[in-house]
Amino acid sequence: MRSLRVLLAEDDGMIGMLIADMLTEMGHDVCAIEVTEAATVTAAAHHRPDLIIADARLGRGSGVSAVEEILRAGFVPHLFITGNSSAVKVLRPDAVVVEKPFDEAQLVHAIQRALAIAGTPTAVEPT
Repeated sequence: MRSLRVLLAEDDGMIGMLIADMLTEMGHDVCAIEVTEAATVTAAAHHRPDLIIADARLGRGSGVSAVEEILRAGFVPHLFITGNSSAVKVLRPDAVVVEKPFDEAQLVHAIQRALAIAGTPTAVEPT
């Protein structure tokens, strides 16, 4: 998988750091970890990520709402992480969702699915 610039929206600091570490070990660059809906939208405009990974529920706002707002400016591959995937599927039936707790293989598969939906290549690009 090619290296991606990833925006992470997760309001639990410990979980955010664990996911960021996992992404970094995969070779990705975590451009920001945001904890609110508003900060996630602002960070997306500033960093222009290749991928957004958003917790469905944030302490202040919703990761689903943040992604919907970001998508108004143009499509960005995205996936949701949550403890309740059915709640996300009600709002976004076609969403790529990873249910907590998850492992690296599940996250890799979800990233590949999100990129495939966007038509983004997942192979390592030659240098």
